[in-house]
Amino acid sequence: MNVTLLFNTPLEVCIRAIRTCWDSFHKSDNCGSVDMELVYRVGNKNKHKSVLEHLVYSFEIVDISRACLQELARHRMASLSVKSTRYTLKELRKEDSFLPLNNENIKRAEKYLVLNKQSELVDSASINTLESLRIALHSGIGNDIAKYCLPESYKTQLVYTINARSLQNFLELRSSKNALHEIRVLAFKLFDALPDSHKYLFSDFISPSSL
Repeated sequence: MNVTLLFNTPLEVCIRAIRTCWDSFHKSDNCGSVDMELVYRVGNKNKHKSVLEHLVYSFEIVDISRACLQELARHRMASLSVKSTRYTLKELRKEDSFLPLNNENIKRAEKYLVLNKQSELVDSASINTLESLRIALHSGIGNDIAKYCLPESYKTQLVYTINARSLQNFLELRSSKNALHEIRVLAFKLFDALPDSHKYLFSDFISPSSL
């Protein structure tokens, strides 16, 4: 899994929004420590969180599973543009069989699947499902029909845009030890990809627990 920050709103926009509410521009120190503390105090301590919605982040997320994507989509205050399987299953049409389950074939399968390495039975089932999908494609079935064979472990990628208020909520829920392991990894990678100057707004919401 790889996460790259593509864009972020400058903190100045949030500062201006806050100072507009109270007409306090005369107290600004031009994005210095006073303004930085203001954003934290208003957004995090006083929970006037609507001002945090002016901060927006766009990430590129590569090689998460469809299972993880499904959980990511439950966080509705975000925009997702996802790689289309309808157009990209042609990659799989070129492959030879992934069976038997030897090291070489498992390595080839990992190009397409997120294998959790926690259960040999689950990973074997994923690869067998991938092989069924490959056979369906080789038989001439169209992508729109064949994609119903996709395993939940099938890899995808997307551009993910979310505002700071919603990202705080996401990090709090998904960095928890109770969350799906893969989406926990994603939560920490999203936090790590943030600009260093913005992380102080999110550090209270990320679990201190190691993966």
